[in-house]
Amino acid sequence: MDMISYGRQHIDDADIQAVVECLRSGALTQGPKVAEFEQAISAYVGVRYAVAVSNGTAALHLAAIAADVGSSSAVVTSPITFVASANAALYVGARPVFSDVDPETINLSPSGLVHTLDQHPDAKVIIPVHFAGLPCDMVAISAAADNAGAVIIEDAAHALGSRYSDGKMVGSCAHSLMTTFSFHPVKSITTGEGGMVTTNDEQVYRRLLRLRSHGINKGSDEFLDQDAAFTDGRPNPWYYEMQELSFNYRITDIQCALGITQLAKLDKFVARRRQLVARYDEAFVDSKLIRPIQLGQRDRSAHHLYAVRIDFSAAGISRAEFMTRLRERGVISQVHYMPVPAHPYYRRLGFCSDHYPNAQAYYRQALSLPLFYDLTEKQQDTVIALLINLLQ
Repeated sequence: MDMISYGRQHIDDADIQAVVECLRSGALTQGPKVAEFEQAISAYVGVRYAVAVSNGTAALHLAAIAADVGSSSAVVTSPITFVASANAALYVGARPVFSDVDPETINLSPSGLVHTLDQHPDAKVIIPVHFAGLPCDMVAISAAADNAGAVIIEDAAHALGSRYSDGKMVGSCAHSLMTTFSFHPVKSITTGEGGMVTTNDEQVYRRLLRLRSHGINKGSDEFLDQDAAFTDGRPNPWYYEMQELSFNYRITDIQCALGITQLAKLDKFVARRRQLVARYDEAFVDSKLIRPIQLGQRDRSAHHLYAVRIDFSAAGISRAEFMTRLRERGVISQVHYMPVPAHPYYRRLGFCSDHYPNAQAYYRQALSLPLFYDLTEKQQDTVIALLINLLQ
């Protein structure tokens, strides 16, 4: 049986040819394609700088370092996200703080965020997560951050191709210091694995360049040891400096060659996802058991996920059994996400998911349905019919 997955990349001949040409060029790691991909992303989202890294988690980690988050700081984020959003705080010795989501958008609740910030005056960074591709209310979140003296790092792993309410692209950093992206295969575009940090701040940009490569300066910034760096007033051709402790989070030319050709198709990808979302919405409009999230805001989302809330209790079936029956019939569904505070590691840190009632209520009913560019209408009709029949 050909399984219908919840997400899948689209790779065409142009993508394959781009990777083959890169392999034949001899530049496999930090070559010209990295800079070309960064420039293409910058132009697409309308931002001054972009720094490509090995994955979306690395992007969040380096952004936290570049924001000077330390052990005396708190980092506020959503409980409904992949664990990397909160882990970024722990990586730099900071304290993660969760603020509950809005029950309709499943994004950070702006009013809830204000209350959270009042309770945590040591909050230095806010990481709003654009869940499923729908941008958060960044105007309200930015105002709350300014009032609290915090900076914003947007987790836009789901949201490349999305637009804010003012029409600007997510990633433009119109409301933040930095924005991070992921290019995992199920995301809007893929580089296999890969990530990006965008910013309009030149000093942050230059630091990110160092941070992704062991904290080493190779000429993009002023050398700290001038005597060792120069001979007779000229830079020594072999010289480089490790200026701070960091990591090897570099991306390769091979990945970026794929990213460039993928980006050229992004608008087409988003348009198709939007069509499929509209078909799902129409199919479930009269359902008493299936309730799509984020209705009324479809035109701004990149639609990374199609998530619904299902009243499994009223249907008389557990979510586990329902997902098993779907899989037995060739459809793979998923849950995005188990609340981060519910994970054993975070429970050992003292967190309790019951403190975030909107997140917990959503999680109990959440299910993500198949949504990807190559999903046919026949396959989607199969998914819809299965859901409705299994819930009768």
